[in-house]
This record gives sequence, C-alpha cells and structure tokens, in this order.
Amino acid sequence: MLILDASHIVKVYGEAGEASSTAALGGVSLSMNKGEFIAIMGPSGSGKTTFLNILSGIDQPTSGDVAISGQDLNKITGDQIALFRRKQLGFVFQDFNLLDSLTVKENIILPMILEKKSANEMEERVRNLAKLFEIESILNKYPYEVSGGQQQRTAVSRALVNKPNIIFADEPTGNLDSKSSAVIMECFEKIVYELATTVLIVTHDVFAASYCQKVIFIKDGLIHSSIVKKSNRKEFFNQIMDNLAILGGRTYDV
Repeated sequence: MLILDASHIVKVYGEAGEASSTAALGGVSLSMNKGEFIAIMGPSGSGKTTFLNILSGIDQPTSGDVAISGQDLNKITGDQIALFRRKQLGFVFQDFNLLDSLTVKENIILPMILEKKSANEMEERVRNLAKLFEIESILNKYPYEVSGGQQQRTAVSRALVNKPNIIFADEPTGNLDSKSSAVIMECFEKIVYELATTVLIVTHDVFAASYCQKVIFIKDGLIHSSIVKKSNRKEFFNQIMDNLAILGGRTYDV
C-alpha cells in the first residue's frame, strides 16, 4: 500500500533565476509503502532536512507534488494542512519537544485531547504504548525528571498515539548517548515490524541509519545513491560508511 509519493520536488529560496537565489532541491522523488523504514543521509546543506519538511507539509515546494495516503498536500492550505498533519502524521524531533508542565502521560495523550478522543480510548492507547516502549514506571513523572532516552521514548509514543500513516523523525538520536540511541532505534523497529507503521528519518548517525531497511543519500539537492539492507545490521553499517566515504564523509554535520 503506497503511503508517501513525492515527485520531482524542487525548492528554490529567493527569486528563481536571480543571483541571490539558492536551489536547495533539484527535482527529488521518493515513494514509501506501508511499513517501510527509510533513512535520508547527506552532507550539511545537502537538502535533506528541506526535503523532510516538504514531505511532512511543514514547507512547500517551489514545484513538484507530494501525496500522503492519496491526499495531495498541494491542495491543502491553512487550517486544513495543520489538521491533516495532526491526524495523519507523527513527528519526532532531536530536542524531544515535550512540555515540562505536563507529565509523561499527559504529553503522550495531548494529541488525543486535541482530537477529543474519549477518556477510555486515551487510557487504553497510553497503556499499550507505555508497555511497548517500557515506560510504564515514569508515566506520572515530568520530562525533566527522566533521562533523555526516556524523553525520546515519550516523544515517539506521542507521535504514535493518533495512529498516523507515517512518522517523520529529524535527527531522533542527535541528543542521545549510544545506549539510548540503540533503545530509540529499537523502538522504531518495533513500530515498523509490529504495528506496520511507515517511518522516515533524517540522520547523520550511521549507527541509527543501520537499523533502517533502506538509506537514501542526498548531495547538492539531488539523490546521489541508495542502498537496501540485504544482510545483518553490522554489514549494512559498513555499507553505509562506504557510501558516505564516496559522498565525502568529512563534510557530514553533527
């Protein structure tokens, strides 16, 4: 089942054709089916975050089309796009974006409150997600009282709570140590393989990317290459490293 279909995405900042204009994306296409787990990697300034923002409706392309579950994002504007994103998409960010004034549980259910879901549905959904990600013991704590890894598991739970068609994650392990990064990537594996959720991440972290099924490399606003995992994670890790070396590994952002 096709979840995401992006065709010939171009993004130009400034007036096209003028000396001051900058082409961030030069005609990039991507499609994802239900339950796929893909990473986008590329040097700093390659256009990967711009691409993610356009795919998720945060930004608009200069030209090209993006459809999620058959819905053309170019035809949704204003309040409609905000509503669509809240209902259909989940987001995970590097800095967690949790509200310190709310408990872990309250942070998770916030999107359901906005959708006016019933109390019983909210309780059941939180209970299931907390069990899946092993955060039952911290539900009544505040974000500043738990570890970075636990905060990110909370953020992943919040992204999932409305059962989105796709989750977009921007550097989800960027603020985590290696142990917490492994836990978060295992969480993404769970939602892909147990819940058939589609996940797209942008990352500079080779370790994180090695958990994905496929890695797409972007350079200078174009897709340079892609590789598909065909063996174990260690071998895929080495493949990713080899591709980054070809791309120009020393220019990668941190």
